[in-house]
Amino acid sequence: MQAPVELAMLSTAVFLGGLVSGFSGFAFSAAAGAILLHVFEPIAAIPLMMFCSIASQSMSLVKVYRLIRWRELAPLWIGGMVGAMVAVPLMATVHPHSFRIAFGVFLAGYALYMLTRHLLIRRPLTPAAGAASVPALSVVGLAAGALGSLTAMPGALMVVWCELRGLSKESQRALVQPFIIAVQIFAIGLYCLQPHAIGFELFRHLALALPAVGLGTFIGMSMFSKVNDQVFRCSALIIILASGCLMVFA
Repeated sequence: MQAPVELAMLSTAVFLGGLVSGFSGFAFSAAAGAILLHVFEPIAAIPLMMFCSIASQSMSLVKVYRLIRWRELAPLWIGGMVGAMVAVPLMATVHPHSFRIAFGVFLAGYALYMLTRHLLIRRPLTPAAGAASVPALSVVGLAAGALGSLTAMPGALMVVWCELRGLSKESQRALVQPFIIAVQIFAIGLYCLQPHAIGFELFRHLALALPAVGLGTFIGMSMFSKVNDQVFRCSALIIILASGCLMVFA
């Protein structure tokens, strides 16, 4: 692929990822991956998306830092790291075409389910009383860490968990974003042990991508404070649905 075309596609992908992540607090790879997984092999695209996602998450975490639930995060982090340790060695065995379709089906199915619940079941969930149990948090973290290491999207299952507990959009982000950052940093460390996963090309692409990531994240953060909970959730899910469909049918 010619360098100008590659740069344009890379910048567009990570800008959209930053926009969605800055707005919703997750789903950087749902938006960016719809393009990047058509440009790069998964073994190259996923670490790049992880680095960009960490940059975007760190930038937008300032909005909810004071709401972080450290006691709930600890078992989530432990579970997530175990999940990453199990999943990362499998990355080199994934077939690119099958991986893209499977990832797209997951994203589309997840988005359709959540959109249906929000649009048809209008009564909001009652917020859960107290903190979740340590075993439950550990299992959720393990599943999210394994999925996130294979897709660069550990926030998906975390958001489902937070939705089921009836958390507000701010409380949701205060759990999801620190989890995403920690698990992705850990997964990148594991990728460094995989042959040819981390190299000069990754850092070249990262240097080109970061300005677009920052711009997209800034715009997304500005949008976040201007919408109510229902508009916030539906907008993010529609973007995820579109990304999943693109990955399956494009």
